[in-house]
Amino acid sequence: MKNSTSKTKNRTSTSVKIFWRLVFIGLGAFILLLLMANWGVFGKMPSIQDLENPSASLASEVIADDGTVMGKYYLEDRTNVDFKDISKNVINALVATEDERFYNHSGIDGRGLARAVVHLGRDGGASTITQQLAFNLFNGNRARNPVTRVIQKIKEWIIAVKLERNFTKDEIIALYLNTVPFSDNVFGIRNASKTFFQKDPDVLSIEEAAVLVGMVNGPTIYNPRRNAKMALDRRNLVLDRMVTNGYITESHATNLKIKPIVINYKKMDETAGLAPYFRMVLGQEMKKWCKEHQKQNGDNYDLYRDGLRIYTTINPRMQLYAEEAVSKHISYMQKILNSQSNIRKGTVWNGRDTILLAAMKVSDRWKNLKKDGVEEAQIKKSFYKKVPMKVFAWNSKREKDTTMTPLDSIKYHRQMLQAGFMAMDPISGEIKAWVGGIDFKTFKFDHVNLNTKRQVGSTIKPLLYSLAIEEGGFTPNTMVQDIQQDFGSLGLVPNTGATCTGRTVPMANALAWSRNCASAFILKQLGNNGNDAANRFAEFLKKCNFTSKINPFPSMALGAVELSLYEMMQGYSMFPGHGFNAKPLLIARIEDKNGNVLENFLPAQRKEVINEVTAYSVALMMQGVIKNGTGQSMGDQYGLTNEIAGKTGTTNDNSDAWFMGYTPQLLAGTWVGCDDRFIRFSGDIGEGSSAALPIWAYFFNKALADKTLGLDRKAKFSKPEVMSNDVIFDYMNTINARSAAPAQGEDVGNGTSEDYLIPDAPPEEIGAESDIPVEKAKPGATTTTTTPEETPATKEVKTEKQEEQKGGFFKKLFGKKKNKEENNTEPPKAVMPKKEEKQ
Repeated sequence: MKNSTSKTKNRTSTSVKIFWRLVFIGLGAFILLLLMANWGVFGKMPSIQDLENPSASLASEVIADDGTVMGKYYLEDRTNVDFKDISKNVINALVATEDERFYNHSGIDGRGLARAVVHLGRDGGASTITQQLAFNLFNGNRARNPVTRVIQKIKEWIIAVKLERNFTKDEIIALYLNTVPFSDNVFGIRNASKTFFQKDPDVLSIEEAAVLVGMVNGPTIYNPRRNAKMALDRRNLVLDRMVTNGYITESHATNLKIKPIVINYKKMDETAGLAPYFRMVLGQEMKKWCKEHQKQNGDNYDLYRDGLRIYTTINPRMQLYAEEAVSKHISYMQKILNSQSNIRKGTVWNGRDTILLAAMKVSDRWKNLKKDGVEEAQIKKSFYKKVPMKVFAWNSKREKDTTMTPLDSIKYHRQMLQAGFMAMDPISGEIKAWVGGIDFKTFKFDHVNLNTKRQVGSTIKPLLYSLAIEEGGFTPNTMVQDIQQDFGSLGLVPNTGATCTGRTVPMANALAWSRNCASAFILKQLGNNGNDAANRFAEFLKKCNFTSKINPFPSMALGAVELSLYEMMQGYSMFPGHGFNAKPLLIARIEDKNGNVLENFLPAQRKEVINEVTAYSVALMMQGVIKNGTGQSMGDQYGLTNEIAGKTGTTNDNSDAWFMGYTPQLLAGTWVGCDDRFIRFSGDIGEGSSAALPIWAYFFNKALADKTLGLDRKAKFSKPEVMSNDVIFDYMNTINARSAAPAQGEDVGNGTSEDYLIPDAPPEEIGAESDIPVEKAKPGATTTTTTPEETPATKEVKTEKQEEQKGGFFKKLFGKKKNKEENNTEPPKAVMPKKEEKQ
């Protein structure tokens, strides 16, 4: 009996020993597994530097001159925000829903982990906010293989503990809320609150915070825009969790739960935001800049990931006035063009089959059918079948539903008049407004930038006249002959003398009335033989910083040269700029994500091209254009009677209409035409004075009326001191015969009543293409005051003192939290950038 008992005791003792051996072996193996994971055996682990400066893909912001965020460049739409700029409602909702013991653990919630193991995850997972942050920052894709997922989970635990060592709880929450996805490719609480509610995150109400926090677990499923019912149920669940954790009272939650979800959804993409054409061109410039500039680690900057802050020169109010001016006038002119005989009957497309076929082949329809293996003959046939579609239309939405053949759609859109407009400060070079076309959503081609060139017509003449004054000894009173000129083997200029009057007039009158023959005469006086004068003028244009290839022929005196609106603006800047040419600036400065200035572009590059006497002389002659010449409608029709200097321009057959004009404070230029040059007005309605000048006038009327812009209607062109006793400038009195604005190009024709009809209704205010976003570059206020409906029962967010109570096995394993005050370590700039407010 005793032997039996002894044997039983021995077996029990052996079992206990084996049990504890297995326990310690398992524990040792687990610790070894943790250490191996920490050492990077199962894949690279983030370094201390990575942990202290966590990097998530950040959107680069485009910022206007008043701090308005105009748009973004991003792969993931993400913008960081400081903890102090997040409403307590968001913090409370997040902690209550995602990690109720957040302030009591060191990255891993033991109770939650045990519950998840015992119940096999049926009652919820065990991932803490810190673990989710570790996943967002350093993993990104959840593994599907069970073994790989276990290793991934262990790495998350280690990273979470290390994050807790390196950051305060507030910083961890801010980091988490800056990295979490909220559906629709929106990342971070700031962008989510802006996208769904058009609010900064520091002013979100309790129910709004609950909606956003509810999306964290299922961004698509709980998206209130797509799944309103599920989003409402999820919001109410978050409110219940806030009650359970003592953040709000049950009665308060009941009142909030009966409210519907009200969103104010507006996502900023390439078409949304301010000045979309400008931002497209800016993006191209920024890509070049990124290739030429490196970060401290030697890598090039990435426009779509590095969170650059691009401060531009655009003024939001001027930008809207410019877009409104373009839409108002071009929508009116489009009605006139549509009524023109060859457009109305479709005969303008006779003989243009090659152009139409090329347009078909670059369309999405053709490419998609080709990709699907459809034969070309069948693809072509599909362009002749009517289908429902959306097309561009002149209304507030810039679109309408209709049914037409894809071929007719091509014709319809190519018959749309296009426009380019730019306004800039002629002294600083800062571009204040940029409109590259009539609708960026439909027409992506920009008509302002350096690479888009059109014939400039008579707007070349002030440049020629300034050369004649600067180097040829001319004055505004110099008499010039309005006679066709013979340039020998280079031919006659103009090619027909039909518009030559044969009169001799002062040069000032020749400019005011835009006399082509007189301009040819002036050019001929600048060279002794053959093409000398044209070569001299071409060299002068290079001196004015025109970079386009210019073929020097005598016809360039009439504007038979292709230049961009951007170049014309730089060339004209020397007139209000007292002889100094200013390069148009898109960017004021570029900062990194922490506010460090990477490059400053101000002041602009300025170069003296002509003396200030010449500049003033040309400015006075160009005032004659406005008062008595081809631009006289500026005052007569549009009521602008302040000091304005300008020049109209029209090319042969009315393919291009121009107006360049300036006041002492602001320079602006506009071009109007169709992308296909054979589509044009058949009569003088297509001249610069009718097709382009009104845009300039509409813009300046609004800009001058806006007191916030600081433009002075009484501003005068300043007379150079050296001319204080000069009496030569009485020539303005000689421009007293008010011209009927003669044709500025040759052979433009006058048209008939059958060619086009003038609408009875005046031009309509269609509105701007973009609008001023409410978002500012610097987020919100410095306080985190919640909404008035918060009750006394609302629980305060835990303080940092409570963090000292954290403990646990993992903390002991990887060490305790650093004392940041003792080590004098600043919060990581990637999370909480600190910089002085700019004045």
